[in-house]
Amino acid sequence: MWSVKGGNGAKKGAGGNGLVAVAIDNQKGSQNALRWAAEHLLTKGQTVILLHVVQKTSSVCSSITGNNAIVCNINNLSQSPRKQQLEKMTKDLFLTFHCYCARKDINCIDIILEDSDIAKAVTEYASYAAIENLVLGAPTKHGFIRFKSSSIPSSVSKGAPDFCTVYVISKGKIHSERHASRPAAYSSPLLAQIEALNQQSAKAAETPRQNMYLKARPSFRPRNLPDEASRYAYTRGGGFSNGRISGGFSESESERSFISSDRASTDRASSVMYEYMDRGRLSTSSDQSFGSMRLGPKFAELNFPQDFSSISHESNQTSSSWSSENLEEVESEMRRLKLELKQTMDMYSTACREALTAKQKEMELHSWRAEEEQKLEEARLAQEAAQAVAEREKARCKAAIEAADAAKRIAELESNKRANAEIKALREAEDMRKLLSNLAHTDDKYRRYSIEEIEEATEHFLPSRKIGEGGYGPVYKCYLDHTPVAVKVLRPDAAQGRSQFQKEIDILSCIRHPNMVLLLGACPEYGILVYEYMANGSLDDCLSRKGNTPALSWQLRFQIAAEVATGLLFLHQTKPEPLVHRDLKPGNILLDQNYVSKISDVGLARLVPAVAENVTQCLMTATAGTFCYIDPEYQQTGMLGVKSDVYSLGIMLLQLVTSRPPMGLTHQVETAIEKGTFVGMLDPAVPDWPYEEALSFAKLAIQCAELRRKDRPDLGTVILPALNKLREFADEKMNHKLLGGNYSPSPNHSHAADQQEVISDPQLKNLETSKSQSSTSSQPENQAEEAGLL
Repeated sequence: MWSVKGGNGAKKGAGGNGLVAVAIDNQKGSQNALRWAAEHLLTKGQTVILLHVVQKTSSVCSSITGNNAIVCNINNLSQSPRKQQLEKMTKDLFLTFHCYCARKDINCIDIILEDSDIAKAVTEYASYAAIENLVLGAPTKHGFIRFKSSSIPSSVSKGAPDFCTVYVISKGKIHSERHASRPAAYSSPLLAQIEALNQQSAKAAETPRQNMYLKARPSFRPRNLPDEASRYAYTRGGGFSNGRISGGFSESESERSFISSDRASTDRASSVMYEYMDRGRLSTSSDQSFGSMRLGPKFAELNFPQDFSSISHESNQTSSSWSSENLEEVESEMRRLKLELKQTMDMYSTACREALTAKQKEMELHSWRAEEEQKLEEARLAQEAAQAVAEREKARCKAAIEAADAAKRIAELESNKRANAEIKALREAEDMRKLLSNLAHTDDKYRRYSIEEIEEATEHFLPSRKIGEGGYGPVYKCYLDHTPVAVKVLRPDAAQGRSQFQKEIDILSCIRHPNMVLLLGACPEYGILVYEYMANGSLDDCLSRKGNTPALSWQLRFQIAAEVATGLLFLHQTKPEPLVHRDLKPGNILLDQNYVSKISDVGLARLVPAVAENVTQCLMTATAGTFCYIDPEYQQTGMLGVKSDVYSLGIMLLQLVTSRPPMGLTHQVETAIEKGTFVGMLDPAVPDWPYEEALSFAKLAIQCAELRRKDRPDLGTVILPALNKLREFADEKMNHKLLGGNYSPSPNHSHAADQQEVISDPQLKNLETSKSQSSTSSQPENQAEEAGLL
């Protein structure tokens, strides 16, 4: 069954080039579909067809074809509970869509189809009514329009006629679209009804008070009329003159016309009543309905009435005439109904005015309430903003106070640190002054020998007792107190000889270290120094194999390197100021009978003040030292530091593995390493060089001999640990030879470095003393070194 319900209070006529139909249901997808159609396909005043399908359970209609009419027998259905439920359901369903169309100023025609096949009913109606634009909502998780199958939109898209464009809308967007391939070949039978609806809307706009409401009187029953003829459902229309009352839309009740096919006499009664209604004031928002059923693939043509409240039915049968008496009764009843209707309309108009006034007051109250709520919200937001600003200012003030307190504490700490630094500097200056004063008075720190004792021991400096000669003067071997000693005699013509002599006495008389030459005594009047005797001479003599002495093994060379670095680090760590040797070279490294190396000739050593943590340097007006061993940066700038000795140590280490002269030695070794010919640079007198260790040794020496002081490694943290590892490697190899019986070193050699003497001076008791241990963690446990100022 189709039911057409026209009008929703719109004021403009339909427009556009094609009919637009929207399939609706109580799901949200239908609302999205109508909203999309209103925004993209419809304009103000245009008419949209709201299409709803009620799933049919059993057939209750039978068709009678006549002159442009379809008659449906629903007498039994009109009073059934199912019919009443259907009316309520459709009324509630269309109400929401009427409201939306009213707000958009769009006319609407309600179509209700009843069929068991929903998709087929929609497609056949689209074909019958020449619908050119059909909009459907995409199915939700509960199904679209509560269809049993979730593929209704796709079925409609496939089955729709080729002149119909089908839009499937999901969440306000086109989910799928099927375009028409040709225009419709015939006009829609709904065009006449749409034109009539537009005319009624225009007429209602001119005469807004022409509203008429007719109530059905179930008790009215003309005499001599059969029961079937009395079962009309009279037209019941309702509407406000202002279509925006009650939610912004005009609600109209359903108008139903049931035409009985059993009695032809009802045509006359219907004509009379509709003639009366035509003369009255008709509501422009009343509903129109029509009934039909699907007849195969096509719909029977319907003849829609032009007037809102009349449905004309033509029949080929001749109706019987009523008697004048019955006609007068009918007219009397109609006059009574007309009077009653007028009274009802007056009451309704009053109720409408009161409702309108109440609605306006309600809207004003809502507006006032909204304004007050907005003011309260603004006040709340302003209060929150003020609180936030206050919190930020409070946090900022707190942070500023904390920053000020922190700055104050830092300033106090800096002040305390500065005061402590000044106190420490004064204390160190006083200690240095006392040390220098004590060094200037060293008469009781060494044994004084008379010239007679020296002459007697050297047999008046017999040339046969002469064992060497340097820039300082000749050196003689003799015995004093039954102990072999080396006597160094200052030449009268030696440059700066007297100052070097006094400085060497001052330094050697105050220090003791296993790798420093021990000063036994002196004869200051004649510039004579008495040292412990070193049986194997200088390292320079051993490397050059003077007197055909045997070549030093690579194990001894690694050990000598570590011992020299240990003694040099001891000088650099003296307190309160470091000592820089300034003349470190193989000629100043002496070897005792067990090949334990000791540093000698400290006459050029200088006390260097500390300036920044580990870095020690001072400006010298004149350079001192031996060419090829002097720090290049010291030569250029005159700035003396502990790393000046590191450069000399690097040159000496290169000589240890090559036994070559120092001139250009660094460049030669670097070139050989780059070319891969380093093996040719090793001393050929040693046949069993460990290549990897020797290469590592040479690379460390090259780093020590860098031209720039900042590129040289630190003696205590880098150089000495590396040399100690090489010495441990050499000791392992030496022990392996001992177990194999291939090597027999002197029994005292392995313990010579363990001997050390700590001498305390009562006069320097209050001075700052220190222990100088050179990498004791990497040396053997029996080689801990202890030194102190005397």
